[in-house]
Amino acid sequence: VTAAAVVHGARERLLGFDPAEHPLALQLGGAEPAELAHAARIGADLGYDEINLNVGCPSDRVQSGRFGACLMREPALVASCFAAMQAAVSVPVTVKCRIGVDEQDEYAALAEFVDAVHAAGCTTFIVHARKAWLQGLSPKENREVPPLNYERVYRLKRELPALNVIINGGIASLADVAEHLRRVDGVMLGRVAYHEPFRLAEVAHALDGTPLPERDALLARLRPYVEAHLARGDRLQHVTRHILGLYQGLPGARAFRRVLSEQAHRPGADWGVVERAMAARRGELRQAA
Repeated sequence: VTAAAVVHGARERLLGFDPAEHPLALQLGGAEPAELAHAARIGADLGYDEINLNVGCPSDRVQSGRFGACLMREPALVASCFAAMQAAVSVPVTVKCRIGVDEQDEYAALAEFVDAVHAAGCTTFIVHARKAWLQGLSPKENREVPPLNYERVYRLKRELPALNVIINGGIASLADVAEHLRRVDGVMLGRVAYHEPFRLAEVAHALDGTPLPERDALLARLRPYVEAHLARGDRLQHVTRHILGLYQGLPGARAFRRVLSEQAHRPGADWGVVERAMAARRGELRQAA
């Protein structure tokens, strides 16, 4: 969320969340230290557990506002923004960045950026292991086209071992997660966590021994959350669009997605749509058997 939107916009709509979502980070975009500090304070006062500064988004829209990945060319400014934000709140402030932008194609540019922001007090960097091309590629293409360079992130951790380095970009399998954790402190799952949300349960099971839940049971636990949203006047699709991939890779997944996609947006759609989606999945399972 842009710092300006947080300061001047509809905060409840932009920043409202359910207690079940903790721990929760608020990612801010901007380039004005005072405005970012104000927005960070608002986020912390609302109960966010972490404030993150976006220095990785490559879209034209954010470039025009002088924030996002283009700020990797201005490490001193990012350091000033970070310092102002951290001084304003007691929760951790972190930075998410790329390994470089455009013509920057050397480790030295990344190290210079990280050194400057680290000197301002930042100890946690979430690094998307791709460059960002600010011209010529769409935001979607910037998540897929520039080649991944995990080694550059590993080197950052080797040379600055006191930093908390979290790697991001193209990571999908549990084996990949385990391999990265041998080299860095953390792994961020992006698209795979969204498109296949059960993957998060599998990661928790593999790394921490958390019991692996049944997907149907997980879905049933979502009902009070859904009904609270509906009671506030939200539409069912605002929640169910995020769980379309819950059964990804399993028999019946297509029927589940189809019912939610066709019915959840309709006026008056309620939990019954979810139950019909589950029934459609079971029906497809029986046919397959």
